[in-house]
Amino acid sequence: PMIYVMPIGYNTYYVNRYTGSYPYMDMITTELVPTIDNLFRTKQDKVARAVMGYSMGGYGALILPALNPDIFTIGVPLSMSFRTDEQYISEPQGVFDYQWGTIFGGKGVSGEARLTDYFKQHSPFHFFNTSNKEGFAGLKFLIDCGDDEETLTITNDALHAVMRDHQIPHEYRVRSGGHSFDYWKKSYPEALKFISNSVQGIPHPSNPEPVTIGERITGSDFESVEISGVEINVLKPADYATSTIDYPVVYMIHDCEEGQRESNVADIFSLLRNGMKANTLNNAMVVEIPVSESIESDRIAEIISYVEAQYRARADRASRVLLGNALGGLHAANIASEDSSLFGSCFLFDAELQEAGVDPQTDIFYYLDILDDGDSYRGYHNFYAKIRDADIGYEYRVRQGAESFQSFLNGLSESFPSLRKSLKN
Repeated sequence: PMIYVMPIGYNTYYVNRYTGSYPYMDMITTELVPTIDNLFRTKQDKVARAVMGYSMGGYGALILPALNPDIFTIGVPLSMSFRTDEQYISEPQGVFDYQWGTIFGGKGVSGEARLTDYFKQHSPFHFFNTSNKEGFAGLKFLIDCGDDEETLTITNDALHAVMRDHQIPHEYRVRSGGHSFDYWKKSYPEALKFISNSVQGIPHPSNPEPVTIGERITGSDFESVEISGVEINVLKPADYATSTIDYPVVYMIHDCEEGQRESNVADIFSLLRNGMKANTLNNAMVVEIPVSESIESDRIAEIISYVEAQYRARADRASRVLLGNALGGLHAANIASEDSSLFGSCFLFDAELQEAGVDPQTDIFYYLDILDDGDSYRGYHNFYAKIRDADIGYEYRVRQGAESFQSFLNGLSESFPSLRKSLKN
């Protein structure tokens, strides 16, 4: 059970105006909280107080605990509205003066003059980027933002990267959606559970529940073929023998667990085939290719030629999907970048993307999936920013947990709606 208090925020961003004329944060901390504690049977302890909000309120849900850790311990920012330094500088003058200049100072100025000391004191890109990490150690944040936000996904993603860089504990989620109540309502179940766990001192689960694979295939349900020294596995859809149609193909560059390739392949193929049977995926062929140094665009083109000569596979790039996990994801991103004529879509799961590396192709659809504890958070952020800047088709997901084969299966299952669209029959 919780008490919910909803103050009207006006255009305050939940902070004191730099002139001192409208001390909204002081009102929250020195008036509102004590008033609520006097009027109701509250637990008068910082660990029992949370702040949750969306948009401007999302910034409030971050800044209030961050600057008042003696009053609030928990923050749940949803679609947090704020700006990186670069975004702040590039705001149109009228927007800047109305939305930011009156609060943080610098009204009427442009360029770096907008980055006032007061702004920096209230910017998480500055105060998290300090040596005072101990001051944030007891705070608990769950940050959630849709991948279709105009600019805020870039802002929130950049903040996640800064917090990861400086080991500021937090949970981070990116799902499909934009700046809407439909998105925020879907955030509530985990957000409220996160708050409930936090006030009770219960650790938030480190990983989600594993996806149910369903009916399992056996080794006899797929074929193994060697092409120029590379052993690939080929899964045909269940209706292959009884139909005459040509099928789209998923080419998966597979970074398997050491010594577990056979069982990993069986899990992946079972999950995909069961998705096809349930009609959550279009019927398709799946070609599993193990990670190796020889897996480059020329070798993949050779494998494609073999598959299209030996099976009823559709012979056009729009019907081919390239998919990779971990190191296989890095190979997939490089191959798609080197030769965009091979594939119409590229799905990357915990790919080992470098911070400055692969450039996306404008005529390829990208599905980016990473765990919030994943190692390649900087590489994903930069790749995603490039995709957004170039107006390339995409879906972006940041999910709960750490990298593992199970997390790959979970992410693969979650990608089915996008994968279905890419598997063109």
